[in-house]
Amino acid sequence: MSTEFVPVEITLLAWATALGIVQLLLAASASTAQRGGKWNISARDGTPPPLTGVAARLDRAFRNFLESFAFFAAAVLAVVVSGQADAHSALGAQLYFWARLVYVPLYAAGVPVVRSLVWTVSLVGIVLVLWPLFS
Repeated sequence: MSTEFVPVEITLLAWATALGIVQLLLAASASTAQRGGKWNISARDGTPPPLTGVAARLDRAFRNFLESFAFFAAAVLAVVVSGQADAHSALGAQLYFWARLVYVPLYAAGVPVVRSLVWTVSLVGIVLVLWPLFS
């Protein structure tokens, strides 16, 4: 077991990756529940029936996660590799992760406005992670 220091940004990158995997599984399970196992194991040729309700919202929440995760991962790696991680980047990584975690049930439940505010917090988190690189 290593006793080396692991930056909080890297730890939260790992947790965000795990969150993405959980979101993938939730979205896939909800999709399979609606479209059926036969569709899921098929070659999926043709146009799938559209998802509705919670399944559609879980799918959109996962796709939204994918849109921001690459920026978060790049920001974390840049700030840690450059040795410029600081309190701003640590706070930013925490904001991103916790906001993305809260975002999933809000989106699944169809909560408007608050969901968008939480998304904004996650974006602010990415900016804070980047902050040390520009200051």
